[in-house]
Amino acid sequence: MSGNIYVGNAGKDAPLDSGWLLGHFKDADDPRHTDAVEVKWGIHPQGDERLEWVRGDERTALLVLVSGRFRVEFPERSVLLEQQGDYVVWGPGVDHSWFAEEESVLVTVRWPSVSGYAVARE
Repeated sequence: MSGNIYVGNAGKDAPLDSGWLLGHFKDADDPRHTDAVEVKWGIHPQGDERLEWVRGDERTALLVLVSGRFRVEFPERSVLLEQQGDYVVWGPGVDHSWFAEEESVLVTVRWPSVSGYAVARE
């Protein structure tokens, strides 16, 4: 890292912070620190699923499939991402969960970046 420039590799950096590359949770002097947006490089093995539904999240989210087959569940419908570049966007207050039908790589963008909503892994 040099000043306000950071060069990295998503595959190497993502495991250091549960997949998250940008957001409020990065150190304040890190160029990846921001309250405006969160970006995640998510690698999910087949069968991986969210342990509990996200309820009442006040952020907007974009989820883009890089590879694999990934299902996003909403109270009223299920969305299957199965071709590279398939994506889904949902707004504040939309409850959701997810399941990796195959090993999947996704890019998630959420805004704004606020604390909360994390599920502790055992």
